[in-house]
Amino acid sequence: MSSDLRAPASVRLLVRQARWIAEDVVELRLTRRTDGPLPPWQPGAHVDLTLPSGLRRSYSLCGDPGDRAAWTVAVHLAPDGRGGSREIHETALVGKELTVDGPVNRFPLVPAPGYLLLAGGIGVTPLLPMARALAAGGLPWRLVLGARERSRLAYAQELTTLGGDRVRLVPQDEAGLPDLAAELAATPPDHVVYACGPAAMLESVTGLCRASVPPRPLHIERFGPASGAEAGAGAAAGAPQGRFDVVLCRSGLRLTVPPDRSLLDVVRERVPDVPYSCEEGYCGSCETPVLAGAPDHRDSVIGPDERAAATTMMICVSRSASPVLELDL
Repeated sequence: MSSDLRAPASVRLLVRQARWIAEDVVELRLTRRTDGPLPPWQPGAHVDLTLPSGLRRSYSLCGDPGDRAAWTVAVHLAPDGRGGSREIHETALVGKELTVDGPVNRFPLVPAPGYLLLAGGIGVTPLLPMARALAAGGLPWRLVLGARERSRLAYAQELTTLGGDRVRLVPQDEAGLPDLAAELAATPPDHVVYACGPAAMLESVTGLCRASVPPRPLHIERFGPASGAEAGAGAAAGAPQGRFDVVLCRSGLRLTVPPDRSLLDVVRERVPDVPYSCEEGYCGSCETPVLAGAPDHRDSVIGPDERAAATTMMICVSRSASPVLELDL
């Protein structure tokens, strides 16, 4: 149940299988072309896929961590998204090889007396392996899964078989939105809450957990950028996009980041294989160790303790509060 923050080397994996698991949700099974185990991972981990078009997108691993022969991801079609899900749904990927970076885990299971897992739509993907691990370990857990219609409840049958009455399915057209306040009230105060789903759901559960006395332990993973108070301090305050220098210590390069460009853009010109995906500060793929300087954190991934330590940053949206920033790149 530990965290794995940095991605190892990229691998080329074959899309061995694609199958529909719910309305507008396709599951991909990725394997090596020849036999051989894949790197280990733990529940909460994600990988970055480089699609045939060159788009890079992050997806949670939702298979069995004990299955070292394959990695599984599930992708919901977002017609108004940034194009990655459309490409996966509209491209014949079976038999093609994709570059896959990871796994990286910014959403690890932490030891606790019990767990409440809250999923909205495709947000079930990182929580499914958690439920499997908790069930296998004999730990107390419950899972609530909501979606617009029953046909969109991905992995509903598997979860119900796994957990029985520990699993509550809430199709919105039949039962309305999940009653998050009631679910929290029915959960012992020392149980940890994990949540993944739409922004409105995450904002609601965050407010409820903060208002509890004492505040409830909460871990969230986003599929989109945070807004308002949940965003990074610099972005929320409208901090100026000031010029600064960045030193890439492993590469021996010193680069200038102008006010109108992101740190990631400047770094990619000289280090094109640097990991990244969302470019909006919520996926964690571009996390980079900071060796010196003061990061201006503008992401929604790094917690308060890590911000104060100033040892890591998300280079897609964050900048520098010092004239020079030194990175382990």
